[in-house]
Amino acid sequence: MRKTVLIIAVLTLVSSAGVCAAKNDAAPFLGAWALTKDGGGAGWLEVTQQKGYLDGALLWLGGSVLPVASAYVNDGALTVTRTFEEERKDANDTVVRTHTFAEAYTMTIENGKLVGTRFRPRGNGRGGDLDRFTGVPEPPKPPQPDLSTLHFAQPIALLTEDSLAGWKLLEERAKNGWRVEDGVLINDTAQPKKGLHAFYGNLRTEAEFEDFNLKLEVNVPAHGNSGVYLRGIYEVQVEDSYGRPVDPHRMGAIYSRIAPSVSAEKPAGEWQTLDITLVDRHVTVILNGTRIIDNVYLPGCTGGAMSSDVSKPGPIYLQGDHSAIRYRNVVLTPIEN
Repeated sequence: MRKTVLIIAVLTLVSSAGVCAAKNDAAPFLGAWALTKDGGGAGWLEVTQQKGYLDGALLWLGGSVLPVASAYVNDGALTVTRTFEEERKDANDTVVRTHTFAEAYTMTIENGKLVGTRFRPRGNGRGGDLDRFTGVPEPPKPPQPDLSTLHFAQPIALLTEDSLAGWKLLEERAKNGWRVEDGVLINDTAQPKKGLHAFYGNLRTEAEFEDFNLKLEVNVPAHGNSGVYLRGIYEVQVEDSYGRPVDPHRMGAIYSRIAPSVSAEKPAGEWQTLDITLVDRHVTVILNGTRIIDNVYLPGCTGGAMSSDVSKPGPIYLQGDHSAIRYRNVVLTPIEN
């Protein structure tokens, strides 16, 4: 009898261990996920498994793709965290310490999709903000296209001589600083001398596109910052970065994802050329006649994307909420399948 009880106990332990292992299995979460915040907003998550631990990278709405601080599976749920630092000051506005806090993303898988929440604690220690989101697996990586075999349709001039015809603000309530004069698209972000800060809007084409070549000229003022979003998903960085080291946040980069191979930007105030080809989720960027990104795979959306869905067409959108900027000779040539 005692032997039977012992056997049953051992089997129970083995069974329990199997259930526990299943609940803590990371395999269903591995890979890249396109995230969508409830109410709008795009993100991206990649979960990887190294020797004996989980790791990952995360993009949430704006900003950069950043490594996660931790990743673990418990009771069938994946949690990843990101940490931030915040200065704490005394009554004399003197920094007395640097406080580190973490935001947590906790998610499960339901019918092949991620269902999760993001909790970010408030700096005053009283509660926090909760967002809900969903995620779908990113489509498989397509093979690198042969650019020599592409077939192009007729070019489309996206700018008129004197109006914003074919364009509209991305954010309806934002201040419009955009206008066209003699074929030059100008964004003026002047701030009022008194009163609240004015928030200027981004500009998008009314039409949407899939694969294409986009040529344009841009004039970046000193310390200027803008961006050209392809399909409203991938940002080609536009900024005054002349003389600075190569970085995935500099002129011509795919923001926070793909760094230029060389620096090819001109000084602030000079007209510069961008020649961009997007096809099969691969991008080529030629800046001022120099190929700085050569047919490189785009793994997911960038910060500020309109959508995380990399499989659908979208507009060209120009970032106007950072600084003044000028564009001209904006011509898009669709690629025919």
